[in-house]
Amino acid sequence: MEVVVTKSAGFCFGVKRAVEQVYEQVREGKKVYTYGSIAHNETVVRELEEQGVTVLESREELERLTEGTVIIRAHGVPEEIYGLLEAKGIEYVDATCPFVQRIHETVQEQSAQGRRIVIIGNSGHPEVEGTKGWTKTPAIVIETPEQAQNFEAKKGEKLCIVAQTTFNYKKFQDLVEIFRKKGYDIIVANTICNATQERQSEATRLAARADVMIVIGGTHSSNTRKLYELCRSECENTYYIQTLEDLQLELPNSVELVGITAGASTPNKIIEEVQNYVRINF
Repeated sequence: MEVVVTKSAGFCFGVKRAVEQVYEQVREGKKVYTYGSIAHNETVVRELEEQGVTVLESREELERLTEGTVIIRAHGVPEEIYGLLEAKGIEYVDATCPFVQRIHETVQEQSAQGRRIVIIGNSGHPEVEGTKGWTKTPAIVIETPEQAQNFEAKKGEKLCIVAQTTFNYKKFQDLVEIFRKKGYDIIVANTICNATQERQSEATRLAARADVMIVIGGTHSSNTRKLYELCRSECENTYYIQTLEDLQLELPNSVELVGITAGASTPNKIIEEVQNYVRINF
């Protein structure tokens, strides 16, 4: 039996950079806080908590802070959070992913020119919430074809469409096409990061060949959920797990290929544990 792991599985550039910046502050002996979980992976968050890192879950908790260093996570935050930190005189490290920063710059610029911002992504996702906080005009989040079909722009209203960096690329294209057919004056910025597109494409290609697929990632990870959906559409025997402990795997002798992929917030050591377990035990 062959076990294949996708090349792009595991930490993406943005998450790796953010986690490294947290550890750098810890090594300097500072009291470190992250504004929201630094990554959508429970193992990563738990290990950082063991190093003394505290997660601030809300703006209210941030407002009560009087000391320490705050790490702005890779998902980014609304513009007003920077103002709050500076007004309080709290030291902060901006670990916003550069791909996310590009979206903030785009919506800031286009909304300042009067365009209404349409964010194609998951409503309530921290990256989307952060992006909404950089617009000068009201933003709307579109996630489904039904929402796109039901959307009606005001007469003469101009739109700028952006995407959550981890959104499904095919779905993004389909939703943009609905807006195009409506004949609106739109500017489209495909802000899905290249790493996300490659990760999804790799996983889909492997799942199409595999007898079994294992997708590893946190339960709150949007990009891992999308990987699972893509793999499940190609391979019926697809498992979604957080760690090796979650894997309840029974493989018949007919299985020839087991594929493994992982979300952007999954540490390499978890991927390796799953890979080694499957190779040794089956």
